[in-house]
Amino acid sequence: MCGILALLGCSDDSQAKRVRVLELSRRLKHRGPDWSGLFQFGDCYLAHQRLAIIDPASGDQPLFNEDKTVVVTVNGEIYNHEELRKKLSHHKFRTGSDCDVIAHLYEEYGEDFVDMLDGIFAFVLLDTRDNSFIVARDAIGVTSLYIGWGLDGSIWISSELKGLNNDCEHFETFPPGHLYSSKAGGMRRWYNPVWFSETIPSAPYDPLALRRAFENAVIKRLMTDVPFGVLLSGGLDSSLVASITARHLSGTKAAKQWGTKLHSFCVGLEGSPDLKAAKEVAAYLGTVHHEFHFTVQDGIDAIEDVIYHVETYDVTTIRASTPMFLMSRKIKSLGVKMVMSGEGSDEIFGGYLYFHKAPNKEEFHEETCRKIKALYLYDCLRANKSTTAWGLEARVPFLDKEFINVAMNIDPEYKKIKRDEGRIEKWVLRKAFDDEERPYLPKHILYRQKEQFSDGVGYSWIDGLKAHAAKHVTDKMIRNAAHIFPHNTPNTKEGYYYRMIFERFYPQNSARLTVPGGASVACSTAKAVEWDESWSKNLDPSGRAALGVHLSAYDNQVPSGVVQPEIISNVPQITVNTLGLEIQS
Repeated sequence: MCGILALLGCSDDSQAKRVRVLELSRRLKHRGPDWSGLFQFGDCYLAHQRLAIIDPASGDQPLFNEDKTVVVTVNGEIYNHEELRKKLSHHKFRTGSDCDVIAHLYEEYGEDFVDMLDGIFAFVLLDTRDNSFIVARDAIGVTSLYIGWGLDGSIWISSELKGLNNDCEHFETFPPGHLYSSKAGGMRRWYNPVWFSETIPSAPYDPLALRRAFENAVIKRLMTDVPFGVLLSGGLDSSLVASITARHLSGTKAAKQWGTKLHSFCVGLEGSPDLKAAKEVAAYLGTVHHEFHFTVQDGIDAIEDVIYHVETYDVTTIRASTPMFLMSRKIKSLGVKMVMSGEGSDEIFGGYLYFHKAPNKEEFHEETCRKIKALYLYDCLRANKSTTAWGLEARVPFLDKEFINVAMNIDPEYKKIKRDEGRIEKWVLRKAFDDEERPYLPKHILYRQKEQFSDGVGYSWIDGLKAHAAKHVTDKMIRNAAHIFPHNTPNTKEGYYYRMIFERFYPQNSARLTVPGGASVACSTAKAVEWDESWSKNLDPSGRAALGVHLSAYDNQVPSGVVQPEIISNVPQITVNTLGLEIQS
């Protein structure tokens, strides 16, 4: 990942303004520590902080077309750039960067080229011939992006809030799958697949088609000119990513440069569930495994840095971001610049435990659609910013456009959890990779139930956070919370503690509005309660892998011969709230 910052139409082309843009761009240097660049054309500025993954030698940005009339600053990876270059055979490219195709595609196809891009991206393109510009963000919002407006009518674009929060009158999250056109004077959605309208699909389940689609999604993400690895928690999603990567690594350019041994990484408290499971999967796959330990105090000490970088006060996001933030620093210290990760599977396949209660396939599908659309506010934000805080890029094959289209076109009846038929959550994915002749994973890993990341790293992690917050937030503070924080009022001491830190870094009203809550959470809670009233009993979000829920979920569902997971004692019962996050009861 890189960092981009653009100031468009600011009515000020002075040296002082250029210096200010450079200063703001430096706030994003953690995202791109390898090089920086700035292009100025009149009152427009395009800045870039580069993390060099493809063509480190010559791919510095901003990038240009042949005569330098079109300039672009990009944060992203375009996986089909070689195919696109063939369509642009009469164009002359200046670099080998995958992002170099963007300016040339614009020359050839105008603003409608964005849907041709297969990858993750956020970019600003300036056409100096008529001083027009476009801004676009990838389909799901894997890359972070914000838009702001100045009092002078200027438009600001930044990869993170910290590039905007002192200079814009108002700013907000740039929506995924959208394009802003200065010619049209507004925003339009460029990504609009059939499933997006929540139309109930009817395609029969084809396990081999699903398998091929996901393998292709992983393989295309092995495009790299730098050392890389996989994040491995030992759960289904990360283990499948690791398994496929290990199978196909030998035939890639990366293998010729860095060797055929795949490196895997896991983080956790001493003795945590993830550490144990990841070690087993790593041994099965033959990866060079790196196990990182942290203490509860290490995590608490990092909370302020996490909130500064991840730019949220959402409780579950901070809980899960902290171990990932600590792990990313360790990974980068080893010289690795890119990792594969497993975000998105639970949203696509209904992997959260509360999907057991979905009353019918229509509501099941509508809920998966809603959760995919909200990923950019939660898991995508966490994965992107926790890693880029240390100049590390995370790639997420489950959120591949083509794979999502295949997976979301399956009749949701096949995705539903059906105990009497032996189907646990994400059964269609598990079944697709249940290969007896050449197993991708051991059976008990393939059918291992989900741990929330914040709990898989160790069950005392959340307890430690709550205890720490209780020491710093009094009962009186909670009683008066609605007066201090009328928007998204925190209802726990932990939430209040995070909010105080966030407001110190980002005190503007625009900043607090970028964090989900309020009506959106109320809506999702209403949906959960509609499925099961017991989920309304507790408002504290947690990823507790509840003993009772896990055992009941496994009754008559695990295929014969599969060893059930260890029972972990002293774990609270749970219900579920908001976006399907398990909560302690």
